[in-house]
Amino acid sequence: MMERIAVIGQSGLIPEHVRLLAEEIGSEIAKRGAVLLTGGGSGVMEAVSRGAKQANGLVVGILAGDDKQAANEFIDIPINTGLGFDYRSVLLVHSADAIIMIGGGNGTLGELSAAYMNKKRVIIVENSGGWSNTVKHIAFEGCYLDERRTVEIQFAKTAKSAVDLAFQSIYNPVDPDKNTGLIGD
Repeated sequence: MMERIAVIGQSGLIPEHVRLLAEEIGSEIAKRGAVLLTGGGSGVMEAVSRGAKQANGLVVGILAGDDKQAANEFIDIPINTGLGFDYRSVLLVHSADAIIMIGGGNGTLGELSAAYMNKKRVIIVENSGGWSNTVKHIAFEGCYLDERRTVEIQFAKTAKSAVDLAFQSIYNPVDPDKNTGLIGD
């Protein structure tokens, strides 16, 4: 079975260094034979998709709404969910074996939270802007979103190390005997 790595991050205009980082991550994912999953839109999603396509990778876009034109030009398989962004994000998180976070605004923060509650490993690329620059400083013990310690958030400084950690997390899954991480535990 092919590994599925989701990349989450801000849409719209992104700084050049973030674009280059996202393209490199997409390329690394493709070179290792994994499927890239994104929200299918602009910004980080488009840049990581471009990088994967340039390395002959397979890119799946899990899109909000019904508009087939919403997918960026590098998406091989657009999946129109007919759902709003918040619900589309949950589908994206559940479809991934590991998640890499680059930059990010409020939507990305919601995806991080959904991943944490559902025991999905997230690797945050430090110094990529947005919430990626902030999480480590406000996280419980520097790597959890709360005192339940549901799943450790990992941090990477480079594209290669982010993808290395993603693959390591796939082959070293979260202990299923730990609490569920769901609200009310």
